[in-house]
Amino acid sequence: MSKYFGTDGFRGEANVDLTAEHAFKIGRFIGWYYGREHRAKIVIGKDTRRSSYMYECALSAGITSSGADAYLLHVTTTPSVSYIARVDDFDCGVMISASHNPYHDNGIKLLNSQGEKMEESVLDEIEAYIDGAVPEPPLATGADIGRTVDYSAGRNRYIGYLISLSTHSYKGVRVGLDCANGSTWMIAKSVFDALGADTYVIGNRPDGLNINVDCGSTHIAALQKLVAENGLDVGFAFDGDADRCLAVDEFGNAVSGDEIMYMCARYMAERGRLDNNTLVTTVMSNFGLYKALDEIGVGYEKTAVGDKYVWENMREHGHVIGGEQSGHIIFSKYATTGDGMITAIKVMQVMLDTKLPLSKLAAPVTIYPQVLKNVIVDDKDGTMADAAVQASVKQVEEGLGGTGRVLLRKSGTEPVLRVMAEAETDARCERAVDEIIESMRASGHLVRVK
Repeated sequence: MSKYFGTDGFRGEANVDLTAEHAFKIGRFIGWYYGREHRAKIVIGKDTRRSSYMYECALSAGITSSGADAYLLHVTTTPSVSYIARVDDFDCGVMISASHNPYHDNGIKLLNSQGEKMEESVLDEIEAYIDGAVPEPPLATGADIGRTVDYSAGRNRYIGYLISLSTHSYKGVRVGLDCANGSTWMIAKSVFDALGADTYVIGNRPDGLNINVDCGSTHIAALQKLVAENGLDVGFAFDGDADRCLAVDEFGNAVSGDEIMYMCARYMAERGRLDNNTLVTTVMSNFGLYKALDEIGVGYEKTAVGDKYVWENMREHGHVIGGEQSGHIIFSKYATTGDGMITAIKVMQVMLDTKLPLSKLAAPVTIYPQVLKNVIVDDKDGTMADAAVQASVKQVEEGLGGTGRVLLRKSGTEPVLRVMAEAETDARCERAVDEIIESMRASGHLVRVK
């Protein structure tokens, strides 16, 4: 596990864990690294939180000081940076965002020239530079100093790309959009209006401090209320940087990423478009999704948590759809990362092609109750390997039979094990989790339950 960069970038509280100096150093290193043989071009996007402007300036200063050019998309989505980095021949892309986190956090996500999460080997070199373990890159001088370029045209190109993906007019469809006071606050309405929808928008008044506050995919109740009170046909909720999308059906019921993946995979399978007949999920997808996929004969794979790992599996095996229950969903024909706007467009396509409402499309998936507890232990690996703990997990799984599952996994950043159970009732989930935790206590590994 890297010191600074996790599965979704370098993230932390602004000017506490992640400082402007960090951003400058990141910019300085990638400007030098990608510009060793030519003048590098690096594209930067940001979300609406107040500190994003500070990091944009610091990154640009670092990049240009190393002799590379910084192209600014300004407020835009993570998927748009991925798209523009890939199609406009950039050496890499940078997105300034802490995604669904509160405004006081921020993050720096690095993408390679293919719009994918940057390679671990490069991140390791950046971290070594931040920690002073390698020499300072040379500073550019004279005409070799880089420049900062306004590249808002790139954001408009991405909007045009989204509009081109729709196979239908949305005329007469009443659509609710919750932009989380984040990156889609202008983009989402522009796309749906251009396609003819009657749009009802909330979470589109960012002030730098209200991103994700009681809105967006992490607080979907606001969209549920909007859809129900206005009799809308469907609603879509994005997170702060719009790599996630969750939905709301015509009755105001929330529709998870698992349900979205099911309806899209089924639609593709029925039309011969689901390559390998496989959906890629993470280990956190709901048991109900797998039961529903089994019933229609669609296969699935499970990866570690993180859309990075979903994409790696898809790329390696040639799968065309994958994602997480949180709404990170990747359609590999159109993107190399989760894209909330593309997800919304694909859901609209399924609804309009099948002439079925969202409630009917999601109905075959029964979402099982889930209980997750975080347990602080003395030794993560030792606890996982303990024979008594393994026996308890096996016994609980056998007790659930085909009506649920359990999952024991390590936190990547804390001395914590996550104990999760899914079953037909909340009470059965609680018992399953508590039985496993009790085995940790009896074995002497338990410190406390968080």
